[in-house]
Amino acid sequence: MNAREEILDRIRSALRDAPAVPDVPRDYRRSSTLGEEELIELLTDRLVDYKANVFVEEAAAVPQRLAVLLEGAGRYAIPHGLDQALFAEADARDGGSRRVTDAPGHRLSVEELDRVDAVVTGSAVAVAETGTIVLDASPDQGRRVISLVPDRHICIVRARDITAILPEALRRLDGTRPQTWISGPSATSDIELERVEGVHGPRTLDVVIVRG
Repeated sequence: MNAREEILDRIRSALRDAPAVPDVPRDYRRSSTLGEEELIELLTDRLVDYKANVFVEEAAAVPQRLAVLLEGAGRYAIPHGLDQALFAEADARDGGSRRVTDAPGHRLSVEELDRVDAVVTGSAVAVAETGTIVLDASPDQGRRVISLVPDRHICIVRARDITAILPEALRRLDGTRPQTWISGPSATSDIELERVEGVHGPRTLDVVIVRG
């Protein structure tokens, strides 16, 4: 018997004498009764606590809100599946000259993304209790990289996609899709607990919650 077989044999012997593992109780909360306005309020509270900027808008007001948010930015990127009508107000101001689109036929390189000031995406689902927004690479959200390289992320969250707790959100997600989970701007702390933002993702997170 070589060393590897000896070690494995000892592990098998130890496991034979180990007590049976009891069933894990599954009595955690799986659903919530919160209404839409309560979910919006709770998600907003959590996101603001994470230092995100939150704007709650009716659908008709979203183009104007995006135009205001993008006013101070230079070039900005969007995924190919995001509704172009959302940028009608911004286009009226600059003719769409600042916008670049990441599409299957024209994938923006990291260098190109590094030259844009912001990215605008949709979202798949949000968890109000934890202040988490999930992107799943759907056409309106695009590849993971486009939401991670630019310094500013403007994320559109539909009120109907807000869940109260994590189990509700997980039931809406396809586990085979690449996912990005966002809880506020990118931030980390060094050994002295000094908070540093923008190390491994956007330094600024703007969230536009759309009612209806």
